[in-house]
Amino acid sequence: MKLSFSTGGWHNYGWNDFFTAAREMNYAGIEIHNITKPEFSGAGQPFSPDLIRSTIRRLTDASVAIPCISTVCNAADEGAFDKSVEELRLYISLAKTLKCPYVRLHALPTGQPGDREDAAVSRLAETIIPDAEAAGVTVIIETCGIYSDSKRLCGVLDSFACDNLQALWNVHDTWRFGGESAEDTVTNLGAYIRHVHLKDSARPADDPGAPVTYCLMGEGELPAEDVFAALKSVNFDGFISYECHSAMLDELGTEDIVFPHFINYMLRWEEPEDDSHLYYNLAHTGRRVWPKEELIDYTFPQVLDKMVEEFPDQYAFKYTTLDYTRTYSEFRDDVDTFARSLIAMGVGKGDKVAIWATNVPAWYLTFWATTKIGAVLVTVNTAYKIHEAEYLLRQSDTHTLVMIESALDSDYAGIMQELCPELATSDPHRPLHCRALPFLRHIVTYGFKMPGCLTWEEAFDLSARVSVEEVYRRAANVGLHDVANMQYTSGTTGFPKGVMLTHYNIVNDGKCIGDRMDLSTADRMMIQVPMFHCFGMVLAMTASMTHGTTLSPIPYFSAKASLACINQEHITAFHGVPTMFIAMLRHEDFPKTDFSYMHTGIMAGSNCPASLMEEAANKMHMTIVSVYGETESSPGC
Repeated sequence: MKLSFSTGGWHNYGWNDFFTAAREMNYAGIEIHNITKPEFSGAGQPFSPDLIRSTIRRLTDASVAIPCISTVCNAADEGAFDKSVEELRLYISLAKTLKCPYVRLHALPTGQPGDREDAAVSRLAETIIPDAEAAGVTVIIETCGIYSDSKRLCGVLDSFACDNLQALWNVHDTWRFGGESAEDTVTNLGAYIRHVHLKDSARPADDPGAPVTYCLMGEGELPAEDVFAALKSVNFDGFISYECHSAMLDELGTEDIVFPHFINYMLRWEEPEDDSHLYYNLAHTGRRVWPKEELIDYTFPQVLDKMVEEFPDQYAFKYTTLDYTRTYSEFRDDVDTFARSLIAMGVGKGDKVAIWATNVPAWYLTFWATTKIGAVLVTVNTAYKIHEAEYLLRQSDTHTLVMIESALDSDYAGIMQELCPELATSDPHRPLHCRALPFLRHIVTYGFKMPGCLTWEEAFDLSARVSVEEVYRRAANVGLHDVANMQYTSGTTGFPKGVMLTHYNIVNDGKCIGDRMDLSTADRMMIQVPMFHCFGMVLAMTASMTHGTTLSPIPYFSAKASLACINQEHITAFHGVPTMFIAMLRHEDFPKTDFSYMHTGIMAGSNCPASLMEEAANKMHMTIVSVYGETESSPGC
């Protein structure tokens, strides 16, 4: 049960009072009434343009959400139509920035005939629904005022049948003023109910005309047991927000009484926690499998299987520049297929499979397929020239090479044809015999065709020769401390060295980094750093996939492509070296990029000036994680 309270009626309290109360009393949310008040949005206040980003970060860090912001306009007042539209559009824009799902609207009696009031509400709704749809925000009409009659509200909602126009159930007003039972209201509104307001009141039994006296929850006459039974009947899982009537505040006078009492009262209605082994992120917007700050005994194939078990329909990959979108379940199917292809090409446990490519889908499929069958992935620097490539492929005893045609000023196809002139007369379906690289048996080309080599599609077709059960058998025999990756160092103190990193090394290094960034299924990680380096392979890919995060790789860095990806996919995290951040910050598309979903990332790879980190944190809405390390430590220390 998610509990929040409304700021309405608390006239002598500021934002810090509300925030402190929510954090210290374990409220999950704060519903903001009239967010445009000077105390909220005035100069130097938390929701002013210059401070709203830092306020969002503060809320996220405290695991406090803003589930709803409440307007003050009267939707039934046709004479105030233009003013109401202006207010609603402002609130919808603010809700989008705050990642607040709901904007509350109410309709009070105007003295006009009922059909004219309904027409005014419908006209207003019809006008602002396109704005709500574009912002991903839902307008919820409260069951108070003229809509204490929930059947009347249902008629308006039915006429639109729109996901962005729903209902807020003011339990007290439908019961006290509408004369409805909880069952009646839920029967009328059902799945329209997205948010709930609670308060309690009493009235002398012998004087039904006497004024209502508002009181603490449970001390009045509200039939709470019926209310919670009705909510359970529709599987309501939204926020229940306490709406403290201002008349009651005159009697009690302090949040130290009202807010704790509501929390304690609601404990009796909480359903027992299930034995779910999943954990929430700080904002309670996403889940992860394992607790933070704990090492796990999982190999790469076991990690992928676990993600498929828990989040089969979660997107694993969503490219914005290439046609490759897969859920975790679909991605594992692709991995299993290419694993069968590698087995068909003779790749066995401990054999080396090298990948020489930018961040294309083949990179990820090769990595996961190789590690799934107990082979070792060898990462090749995309900037390598002929002598460096020859050294690495020979020194690593590479058995199979997967490669693209070229990148930047490196002609991979030309290099391999020069190193292996035997390709010109070789049958791609038979093992290669190359004098310069005596252990190399197959080359798979991705996106192009070259003599003596299998194309990616031809390699995939080889999977038909091997059953998927053989993949499962080999995966089951992969040990935690088996080598998964041979990562070559920079060679600044001599020849590059092939560092042998195990499943246990890399999986846990990635998991710990993902823990520190609070990654979860709610995150969308843009990968623009190259995958051949630990920065991309561990701190981006492994950190994400141990947390069920969606990956949006960029094949090679381009500030324009990266900014477009952030806009299109509502990216929440990305990494970069300082020059990448500078290129993005200075790009002409930067002012047009929506960073409101962003919350974290890593700046590393070279000296990171404090001024640049501060600029990126403020302008990109990021809590930047700073990492130091070395290849030999997988790489984060």
